[in-house]
Amino acid sequence: MFDDEKYMRRCIQLAENGRQNARPNPMVGAVIVADGNSLPSSPSPWEGWGGVVGGLIIGEGYHVRCGEGHAEVNAFASVRPEDEPLLKEATVYVSLEPCAHYGKTPPCCELIIRKGVRRVVVGCVDPFAKVQGRGIERIREAGIEVTVGVLEKECRWLNRRFFTFHQAHRPYIILKWAQTSDGFLDDHGRAVGISTPFTKMLSHQLRAAEDAILVGRVTDEREHPQLTVRAWSGRNPKRFVLSHDTSIEEILQQCVEQQLQSLIVEGGAKTHQSFLEKGLYDEIRVETNTLMKVGAGTPAPLVPTDVACFSSETFDGNTIYRFRRI
Repeated sequence: MFDDEKYMRRCIQLAENGRQNARPNPMVGAVIVADGNSLPSSPSPWEGWGGVVGGLIIGEGYHVRCGEGHAEVNAFASVRPEDEPLLKEATVYVSLEPCAHYGKTPPCCELIIRKGVRRVVVGCVDPFAKVQGRGIERIREAGIEVTVGVLEKECRWLNRRFFTFHQAHRPYIILKWAQTSDGFLDDHGRAVGISTPFTKMLSHQLRAAEDAILVGRVTDEREHPQLTVRAWSGRNPKRFVLSHDTSIEEILQQCVEQQLQSLIVEGGAKTHQSFLEKGLYDEIRVETNTLMKVGAGTPAPLVPTDVACFSSETFDGNTIYRFRRI
């Protein structure tokens, strides 16, 4: 028996490479592991990942770009011709259930069946309506052993935007604000530079990773924020302004219609409070300038009790805390 968690971690590592170009499709990685007892004498290019409990990687791939080959297709394409005979005793690891429908590409479950592998290990079930267990069912019906749920939490976290979009029918929402050490968003109502040049760059990195961004009307009129990716590489998020003419629900519906799977909220206190009161948040990112104290100003929102901090990093005196729903 192979070390399933080890090879699933490799799938997750590979999947991350598709973060920019795979969307709105999910990030997926796949690894093909041969039985060590059946290996040919010629060396394999994947030896660095083999050698544990009798397995050796003979192919791997990830979903590079929406509309192009899925992770499983790319993994099988990477198998050397001389290693093809090993597939009949091989295990295919994939971080997300193989698709079972014809979209821009043929169903991956049919490819796996045609290749005649011995076993398939799936990280988590695909929530997309045209899949939802059908890929796993088809593979099992073909007589191939299937194991589901290896590192499931990690695989679901990897594609949390995709899962939220298809299960909650709204984008994954990140509330983000910067505050002084004594808990204010500004200095006596006047804008103040809380972020450092480095943490501003991190904000632009975040924007490049998400699909849309929102500010309130007052922030837009007072500060005229560009909300673009200027200090990082990547695409600009779709820009929204919450005003008296548009409700949160209307903006979220526009995100769904435009296939925008994630939304950053960078507005002021009132905008953030509106999202908090409606329970519309999945992640909260708070940057605190530990060296700045202003005494009075607009109070920063209170972090709700139904979230837990999962990371904190300090840069030049500013600490960035990240929370997620419990």
